Amino acid sequence: MTGTRWIGLPDHQGWLREQLAAQLRFARRFPHPDGGAHYLGDGGVPDPSRPVHTWITSRMLHVYSLGHLAGLPGCRDLAAAALKGLTGPLHDDAHGGWYASVGPRPDERDGTKAGYAHAFVVFSSASAAVAGLPGARALLDEALAVLDRRFWEDGPGLHLDSASEDWATVSGYRGVNANMHSVEALLAAADATGDVRWRERAGRITATVLGWAAGNQWRIPEHFDQEWTPLLEHHRDQPDHPFEPYGATVGHGLEWARLALHVRAALGEAAPSGLLEGAKELFARAVADGWHADGADGFVYTTDWEGRPVVTQRMHWVVAEAISAAAALARVTGEDAYEDWYRRCWDYAQRYLIGADGAWVHELDGENRPAGTVWPGRPDLYHSVHAVLLQRLPLAPSAPAALAAGLVD
Repeated sequence: MTGTRWIGLPDHQGWLREQLAAQLRFARRFPHPDGGAHYLGDGGVPDPSRPVHTWITSRMLHVYSLGHLAGLPGCRDLAAAALKGLTGPLHDDAHGGWYASVGPRPDERDGTKAGYAHAFVVFSSASAAVAGLPGARALLDEALAVLDRRFWEDGPGLHLDSASEDWATVSGYRGVNANMHSVEALLAAADATGDVRWRERAGRITATVLGWAAGNQWRIPEHFDQEWTPLLEHHRDQPDHPFEPYGATVGHGLEWARLALHVRAALGEAAPSGLLEGAKELFARAVADGWHADGADGFVYTTDWEGRPVVTQRMHWVVAEAISAAAALARVTGEDAYEDWYRRCWDYAQRYLIGADGAWVHELDGENRPAGTVWPGRPDLYHSVHAVLLQRLPLAPSAPAALAAGLVD
């Protein structure tokens, strides 16, 4: 499949703009009256039986900050509602940092201090700071300090995974997922603050993870013990875990491919060597292992270490990351193969995932029917908003800074 590139066509660009606006309209009922984001069910209806999560609240702060920067009316107030949750009920005033979640009953909370959630607090507060939301820069400064002091392990050059509410007990588990989102967060924080050390740290993390992937046939080891020794059998008995699934996570190979190119663009000549080659290898492995792996359209969720499908559910975020990675690789290399994947994934998303209201079904079964065994409802917009926005922006600076500078197609 070759020919005129979709990515730069005016009608395609217009469609992407419409999709961004539709998604942000769909989820506009997310604000919780106390601040933060409700978990949204099908139809974008808040589910009051679920807690308010820091990671979902942060993702909503990020995407509505982007919406405000893109000039979409109403997004600023919605971003402020999410920000209120991070400065209010989700913030641990006694010990510092952020709870994993609060509610649904009064005084109920999960006090775990998770690196994954804290990375998203950094990421979203950077976006909100660039968008000019009152209190966002102070939130960013605090979140960066907590991520640095409580999670960063300078020896391995990576973030630990989690600690107890009072920080007294640190989990022996180490994981790549929190570090992946830290890379994106640190790039955005560097742009928002002007502090280049965060950008350099993102480069160090990325080089380490790509090195592990290169030594494992470009399937990323995700789980480790406290000495950063790989745990390749982790969660074999719970292979569809939403955050720590067994085996190779196809979507993370695609996501790291994109992030490697952002790091390369952000650091320029100071970037670690081999990031473009690593991005190409990660993408190639992910599509070879994941696409049509069980005979049906779409990407499987996970494979074993030989590339055989394990969990065949189709997650919306995997396709979204494939779109963003293919667009980034097409931009950097000019190769038609990535444009082909970009088209293929959009055709799949339009057929199976995107509703008339612009919302994406979060999970499909192995036969591409709506499912909810891992991700019921429509809890957030982070990946799907990126799928319709990032290819309209340069690879650096980060999305909020690029929008603020008017660097959007």
